[in-house]
Amino acid sequence: MRVVDLSGISWRKSSYSNQDGGACLEVADDLPVVPVRDSKDSGRGPLVFGAAAWSGFAGAVERGDLFG
Repeated sequence: MRVVDLSGISWRKSSYSNQDGGACLEVADDLPVVPVRDSKDSGRGPLVFGAAAWSGFAGAVERGDLFG
């Protein structure tokens, strides 16, 4: 298993976040993985995805293919 140092990274609000400030998802760019966290609970550790897995998930969300 590869370890990626996430200390000191810059987070940005994801374009998949709710624009009214409700469900805010933050991601970090330019890493070999895609860390994702809840902006309202940033003290909790992020979920970390492989780039291909995140891309597939984000594409499914965009197409509306997640729930049949």
